[in-house]
Amino acid sequence: MNLTVRGLDARYGSTRVLHDVSCEVPDGTMVAMIGANGAGKTTLLKCIAGLHRPAKGEITLGGSPVTGLAAHHVARRGVCLVPAGRQLFGDLTVVENLQVGLGRRGGAERLDRAYALFPVLRDFADRQSGLLSGGQQQMLAIARALVREPEVLLLDEPSLGIAPLLVTEILGVLRQLARDGVTILLAEQNAAAALAIADHGVVMENGTITRTDTAAALLADEDVSRHYLGTSADPVSVGHARALPAGLRQPL
Repeated sequence: MNLTVRGLDARYGSTRVLHDVSCEVPDGTMVAMIGANGAGKTTLLKCIAGLHRPAKGEITLGGSPVTGLAAHHVARRGVCLVPAGRQLFGDLTVVENLQVGLGRRGGAERLDRAYALFPVLRDFADRQSGLLSGGQQQMLAIARALVREPEVLLLDEPSLGIAPLLVTEILGVLRQLARDGVTILLAEQNAAAALAIADHGVVMENGTITRTDTAAALLADEDVSRHYLGTSADPVSVGHARALPAGLRQPL
């Protein structure tokens, strides 16, 4: 499903945090949104997901407006947000967290698909999610969104605080999901690794989008490299993320 944002402004009280933001995520592609802390990436994701009401502008999904809709209505349109910090239910087991994602939809097949993407979750299905490693918790947070079979997946800093090997595996899964037709908007400070798997990229600075191009062009751009790629990811991780065909079977 095509995701389009046009002329979006957002505020927290009197503070304007998004300034005339426009971007597009074509159906079945991945767009990496890079920028420093405080650039506005999280606020944009929250506006799209219905968690923050924009002051002006338009958000459309598949050509239909969703601007200002409540989060549960946006979710019913096929949009799922994997928030920064994961926000799991730490006292619930892995499978119980996944069942929360399923809601009333049920379906052993959806659980099986989530386990196929992240096999470690099946191994730890009865373990409390609060006892998992950071990388395993991130896998669970993504899987919890995926059991809803979203058409648009929004991810906020999925590599934050995670070991490089697990970052590679998670990004490989995201790349495969895009190839399978899920539209993905990925906000990520690990700019090199994110651009290595994305189709397109946008650069956000001070609440506005300053650059839009193919991911490959942004990776090759000296100015982008100087400001965002210098220490964001090691070359081995980036290379593995680019080459990984499915990201499904790497050992933990």
